[in-house]
Amino acid sequence: MSANLDLMRSIFGPRERGDFSDASWADPEIEYVFADGPSPGTFTGLAGLAQAMRELLSAWEGLHAHVDEYRELDDERVLVLARWSGRGKTSGLELDALSIHGVNVVHVRDGKVTRIVFYYDRDRALADLGLEA
Repeated sequence: MSANLDLMRSIFGPRERGDFSDASWADPEIEYVFADGPSPGTFTGLAGLAQAMRELLSAWEGLHAHVDEYRELDDERVLVLARWSGRGKTSGLELDALSIHGVNVVHVRDGKVTRIVFYYDRDRALADLGLEA
């Protein structure tokens, strides 16, 4: 097992329990990108990462990631395929009902995450990467 896969498990393990508090894995200049979904955009640095997480978490109660698979794409990128669950704070809608099967493309250099591109649409992510489901 590679160090990058170990790093992904250390990041997403807590997220599977709803804990998004730790950012010790992030490079100080990290770039966090929402590639699609309701609010596409890019956040930079640790402050940007915190803002992105606040915006994501502010809309949901009990948000959890459920990792389906980790795939090493190359020496610096890991694909994390995950399903999301939670309840909309305003709508009360269960996220499971929306079938969010997202993808994180995580870039790692020297043991730190330098970039995360999050896709709500798994098919789009895989197509953008030239991969099959």
